[in-house]
Amino acid sequence: MAVENGRSSAVSGGGGEGGDIYHLPEGCIANVLSLTSPRDASRLSVVGTVFRSAAESDAVWDRFLPPDYRDIISRSSDGPESINVGSKKERYLYLCDHPFFIDGGTKSFSLEKRSGKKCYMLAARSLAIIWADTPRYWRWIPLPESRFSEVAELLDVCWFDISGKINTSMLSPDTNYAAYFVFTTKSRTYGFDHQSAEGAVGISGHERKPQTIFLDPEAARRHMYQIVPRRLGLNQMADILRGGVNPPPSENNTQARYPQQRSDGWIEVELGEFFVKRGQDVELEMSLTEVKEGNWKSGLVVEGIEIRPKEG
Repeated sequence: MAVENGRSSAVSGGGGEGGDIYHLPEGCIANVLSLTSPRDASRLSVVGTVFRSAAESDAVWDRFLPPDYRDIISRSSDGPESINVGSKKERYLYLCDHPFFIDGGTKSFSLEKRSGKKCYMLAARSLAIIWADTPRYWRWIPLPESRFSEVAELLDVCWFDISGKINTSMLSPDTNYAAYFVFTTKSRTYGFDHQSAEGAVGISGHERKPQTIFLDPEAARRHMYQIVPRRLGLNQMADILRGGVNPPPSENNTQARYPQQRSDGWIEVELGEFFVKRGQDVELEMSLTEVKEGNWKSGLVVEGIEIRPKEG
């Protein structure tokens, strides 16, 4: 894109008579920006004064907010007045950076900053956890690091079965979503080190494609690198044995899901993904189970399941 006198040829319309976009009314530019994305509008705000003013306008950011955001805010556990603050842009950024509780604290809601798509986290209390109300197997505890008032600590079970549901009408249409199991581990964790679990996401009552899930970070690492490719040279092999480098993952393991550290200090692992069609109104179910081996398991702390747009 050529730039002349601080203006790009694309913005100036190629220099033809009447083609300078800077001569358009601010309202017209705001309407054009509202058809882009939050990220693009922010980038275009540096083009010039008129663009900056248009990019800050309520008309633009009202289009980036979900159509039903007022209804969602009205369900806030802290009251809508704590969120209805400032300009529409300030409100948008607040909803991106400050997840808030809805539905009696059983869910948290936020927006994805780059797109304005809806994100939810289902609290552990809103999930169906087999044996969760039996103190011998699970216990409910407060944890300062959690956004919710309590989390579920796994004490000892052989039948590990957790699931959650959300209606697709609550999500942003024409969007590919993924569900993530959010958890952490205690110092004494066992039962997951040599056994994978099974995750699935899909329409409730329909067959769902299972995913191999590893919950123990060390077990996941061993599984990823358990097969050393034959064509590695002697020097590379020596580095691997000394712990200097990791070998590439085995082709057989590329479909498994592995835990990842989150920026908030918790751990997450993807359970699966689902494309939400416009106008779709079905119940989406997410599950994580390990019921085949029957070995005893302990040491996980469950915060919830997060549903957010999947990049890529």
